[in-house]
Amino acid sequence: MLTRTRPATLLVAVLACAAMLTACESLNSLATSPDSQKTRRGAGIGAASGVVVGLLTSGGSLQGALIGAAVGGLAGGAIGNYQDRQERQLRQQMANTGVDVVRQGDNITLGMPGQVTFATSSADITADFKPILNNVASTLVEFNQTLIEVAGHTDSTGSREYNQALSVRRAESVATHLAAQGVPRNRIVTVGAGMDYPVADNSTPEGRQKNRRVEMTIVPIEAKASR
Repeated sequence: MLTRTRPATLLVAVLACAAMLTACESLNSLATSPDSQKTRRGAGIGAASGVVVGLLTSGGSLQGALIGAAVGGLAGGAIGNYQDRQERQLRQQMANTGVDVVRQGDNITLGMPGQVTFATSSADITADFKPILNNVASTLVEFNQTLIEVAGHTDSTGSREYNQALSVRRAESVATHLAAQGVPRNRIVTVGAGMDYPVADNSTPEGRQKNRRVEMTIVPIEAKASR
């Protein structure tokens, strides 16, 4: 068990998973370490929707660790345009679905609320959510020079331990579905956020539904500079 993992070490672990052309295991065991908790508490909040933008990608440091990843990378000057095009396509696909699209720098986060994701105490993707994920997957396959962080969230019903485990299962369910639609699993990092990042009041049914969600942050990979 890692109790003093430095953030940089966590990011190198992510890179190692991506560089090996095998399924990347969930980093949830690392995400519970004290230093990882500091990173998560520092994640930015999207002003428009309350979306937590990148639990592991906060500050763009993950991008630096992913230089030279197996999926290749983008020249620095091309990243903005690449993400502009991807953002535009995602906004068109997510229109009228209830999914928020939040841009922070070169990262794009999709906030997928409870009414279209999971029922209470369930990690099974709802029938209404699957077509939405299919559209997202088609864009991720097209714009393949990115890493995707999938963060599962819960409401506050039940114990902290139960909700942490449930959030992990929700993130893994989404990752598995994306992989089945052609997104390479080594591009996907899963994070269980548990009940720690509510975006609404957990004392009401409506608030709990909003907190029962998934957030997907799409991070461009910058090509390694030649020497």
